[in-house]
Amino acid sequence: MHTDLLQHIQFKMGDFSKGQRAIAAYMTDHYDKAAFMTASKLGATVGVSESTVVRFASEIGYEGYPELQHAMQEMIRNKLTAVQRMEVTTEQIGSGDVLEKVLNSDIEKIRRTLEKTSKKDFASAVDAIIGAKTIYIMGGRSAAALAGFLNFYFNLIFPNVRMVSTSSASEVFEQILRIGEGDVLIAISFPRYSKRTVRASNYASKSGAKVIAVTDSEASPLAANADHLLLARSDMASFVDSLVAPLSLINALIIAVGISKKEEISQTFTKLENIWDTYHVYEKNDVTLNEESQMD
Repeated sequence: MHTDLLQHIQFKMGDFSKGQRAIAAYMTDHYDKAAFMTASKLGATVGVSESTVVRFASEIGYEGYPELQHAMQEMIRNKLTAVQRMEVTTEQIGSGDVLEKVLNSDIEKIRRTLEKTSKKDFASAVDAIIGAKTIYIMGGRSAAALAGFLNFYFNLIFPNVRMVSTSSASEVFEQILRIGEGDVLIAISFPRYSKRTVRASNYASKSGAKVIAVTDSEASPLAANADHLLLARSDMASFVDSLVAPLSLINALIIAVGISKKEEISQTFTKLENIWDTYHVYEKNDVTLNEESQMD
């Protein structure tokens, strides 16, 4: 709603009651904690009633406290340091049943990703990939795991895939130097966003290539240069990035592309299976080994 929520709160400070000023001061000084507090807990922390917190949300232009809380979480997505994220994780999850809480949180992210991702953008991204002269894939920091996964399968499907290493800024631009019309850059980044990925997507867009952004929000810096925006939730404020929903989205992208190129891929995988068998790429399971030993 507001481009800078904290500035807006400061601007409205003179209109607040004493209790609302206490809320505003806490939110300004401790936004990393306030963003994940219920209205009741925030009120108790600053010494006001829950209803005062709800009225505060309305006073600054939100329909209710949940909308304000969501705005706070969106605002801090790229601001929290690793230490702050660790503190939030401890507060949210505690030392209880970590397995259940984390898995349930990831399930919720996949559900929200399904609701938010545009099927039209997804379909057009698939068409752009299939029609590309060269496909560039880039993901820095923790997103490198996602980029590597996508690169592995796309290299089995396409002869024209290039994985962009993000080890240094100069190397990035050297690798995408010739990117242009007819090419596609799949740029993957989640909070905290990689500057190199954002800058590379900007360069690719200016060079005439299509940019497919796999990110978390329309407010992501990758969105500005994206021809096709694929959104996946990754909002667990932990020191560990949750990549479950983004990986699920990328998995869907691989499968959709595979279905569109079914005949060609069938031939490729038939050849690969022969190579894998000939050179013993995969370990055979016990059942197969037993059957072969009985035949010998």
